[in-house]
Amino acid sequence: MKAAVVHAYAAPPRYTQIDDPNPASDEVLITVKAAALSQLVRLQAAGKHYSSPALPFVPGVDGVAYLESGERVYFAFPAAPLGAMAEKTVVKAAYTVAIPDSVDDITAAAIANPGMSSWAALLDRANMVRGESVLINGATGASGRLAIQIAKHLGAGRIVVTGRNPASEAELRLLGADEFIPLKQSEDELVGQFRDEIAKGINIVLDYLWGPSAGAFIAAATSHGAAKAAARIRFVNIGSLGGTELALPAAALRSSGLELMGSGLGSVSNAALVRAIGDMMKIVSRVGLQIETRSAPLAEVETAWQEQSAARLVFTV
Repeated sequence: MKAAVVHAYAAPPRYTQIDDPNPASDEVLITVKAAALSQLVRLQAAGKHYSSPALPFVPGVDGVAYLESGERVYFAFPAAPLGAMAEKTVVKAAYTVAIPDSVDDITAAAIANPGMSSWAALLDRANMVRGESVLINGATGASGRLAIQIAKHLGAGRIVVTGRNPASEAELRLLGADEFIPLKQSEDELVGQFRDEIAKGINIVLDYLWGPSAGAFIAAATSHGAAKAAARIRFVNIGSLGGTELALPAAALRSSGLELMGSGLGSVSNAALVRAIGDMMKIVSRVGLQIETRSAPLAEVETAWQEQSAARLVFTV
């Protein structure tokens, strides 16, 4: 069969012939129809993610496929070295979930990973309660924009967002954001704006950036020996587009209500992540979740992989 294969971390995958897979006793053989190029897949293929497989391997962590019974499903977590970007792959039966007829292949493949990032973070990690306030740090990308819509659907009382581009504010507000904080300002100004929002009440932070902006929020949450305990804030890191490391003063934890945690592969079980995506798929059409997409045949993976676009790229098989 044909598949995209990563032979070197510094080069895009090549479309080539590989052996057909053989499912184990707890796996099912599936015929792939679409697989998205998410940020996670890019990082894995570049050897820059903690879950990057050894070379060579077929990239792709999830997609849309047909079971041998003819049922159309979303699938995730094919075992390395065989990924989603192949004509066929094998996955554990528990890592498949039916897709509503109202959601097309391209949308389902594109929306699953970025939508899951906030759905799982809010419900599985932060245990969100309706009416709570959510701050989304890094809301201008596909995942951040979906996080606004999903937080709104799940009952967030107030949604604060940050972004590098002030021109995106109007669009983010249309998606459901109540306040916008520009990241292109001095550290002191950013800390001040975060502190103002914390004073109004922030219960959960969905952090797609880490780095300086996350550090500014942690600094803003740090009190200076107030007589009463600071309000609880569940800070959930999801990505590191702003930097992979930051300095964390011990006093920031002792003098604040911050609870730092992450959401992703390893902190949430694979089964829970697939379940979260299945729940989200049920409301895509009803709520009108939006994600910008573009598609390309898997045979064109080597060139399409290198093209730059804000739209989520989905390879069709």
